[in-house]
Amino acid sequence: MQLKSYVLAARLEDIVDAANTRLSRMPHHRFTLVHSDDRAARGAKSGLDLKVLDAWNGHKRHTDTLSGGESFYVSLALALGLADIVTAEAGGQALDTLFIDEGFGTLDEDTLHQVLDVLDSLRAHDRTVGLISHLPELRRRITQRLHISKNIDGSTLTHLTEAAE
Repeated sequence: MQLKSYVLAARLEDIVDAANTRLSRMPHHRFTLVHSDDRAARGAKSGLDLKVLDAWNGHKRHTDTLSGGESFYVSLALALGLADIVTAEAGGQALDTLFIDEGFGTLDEDTLHQVLDVLDSLRAHDRTVGLISHLPELRRRITQRLHISKNIDGSTLTHLTEAAE
């Protein structure tokens, strides 16, 4: 394993630990991320692979086998875990804002509500969460919105403070 891969793998382990703390607070407590030293192309050890341990069947599986909703939870946990690590290494300087661009369209209705509950809990703990989406369900649930309209003369930003009906 090359030195840079070794260093990155060590950092990834820290992020995975922090992500698993976040993932354990999400609905169903089904998945745990596992850092893997699987071989990369041509048999080289990359040390930068992730798998998920599925508590429902006890098997490790590749992250590319996750459904849209499962993938969303794992990605959100990884983003929050990375933010936690950066915050800890920046002397406690908090990263208070998180932007999530789409991905909501891959979620079924129940999973969407569970994800929004998780995001609401982040907002309740002084974190600003910006969602970028086109889903009508989000328009109904999110009361503070920015609407961006594009036209030939440029873009217009409108601040909306009530949920759409």
